[in-house]
Amino acid sequence: MERKGNLRVGVYVDVANIAQNGGYGMHYDVLREFACRNNGVALRLNAYVAYDEEEAKTNIEYKKKSLSFHAVLRDFGYKVIVKVVKWYVDENGTKYGKANADLDMAVDALLQSETLDYVLLVTGDGDFVRVVRALQNRGCRVESLAFKNVSHVLKEEVDVFTSGYLVPELLPIDLNGESSHNQWGKLNSRVRGVCYAYQHEKGYGFMRFMRDLRGGLWITDSRKNESPYVTAFVHHSQLPDNVDLNYLPNRTHLFEFKIVDSDKGIQAVEVKPVHRY
Repeated sequence: MERKGNLRVGVYVDVANIAQNGGYGMHYDVLREFACRNNGVALRLNAYVAYDEEEAKTNIEYKKKSLSFHAVLRDFGYKVIVKVVKWYVDENGTKYGKANADLDMAVDALLQSETLDYVLLVTGDGDFVRVVRALQNRGCRVESLAFKNVSHVLKEEVDVFTSGYLVPELLPIDLNGESSHNQWGKLNSRVRGVCYAYQHEKGYGFMRFMRDLRGGLWITDSRKNESPYVTAFVHHSQLPDNVDLNYLPNRTHLFEFKIVDSDKGIQAVEVKPVHRY
């Protein structure tokens, strides 16, 4: 039975986990837009951040940047849950800090899920597998988004895993220090996508990338108007030598490439590997 009205959305972000695993510089406004892409309404937007009070006492720049970042998150509608870094000394006398947000994030997601239809966990931590199962048993659709070091078990447990690298404008593509000049999806821009088809005997294949943040990620046929995807022809000559063609096609290998107009339609050129799951 289809639910009437807007989907009630909850987003839970382990900020430290994401920043340390490929997502430093992620645009949180785009993340919100992505989570609400299916006519969703963000009821919960929780960002769990680590804050080192000891460092803040002596490093004014750290304090200013941290508080400014927290303010930006609040501007985008996120509730900022600050986890103060606690310092310990191990048996070898080495000092180390911890500000683990896992427990808080898990408990909040479970308690708040009673009023949610859809939960997006922004983390690659495999410790959330049991949380995912509990949320699903409560009737929530659960997706996850992350960049590097993503738990294989977590990817298989959620309803959908999305690589943050593939979401348009979520993590800007830096063009010689000028990331703002790249207009994702426009001709002559650079995008990220996967090679979903490859003809080894003919030496060419097809890349697929998201053009925008519309809903229906399951509509992978880019010929359909409602699909968020675009297909780009790619010739083997545009693939770098360090790409093993025997592994293509493969949806776990991510590529960055420039899209241009050609007699083949949209074509992917200047291809380079980004990440492999």
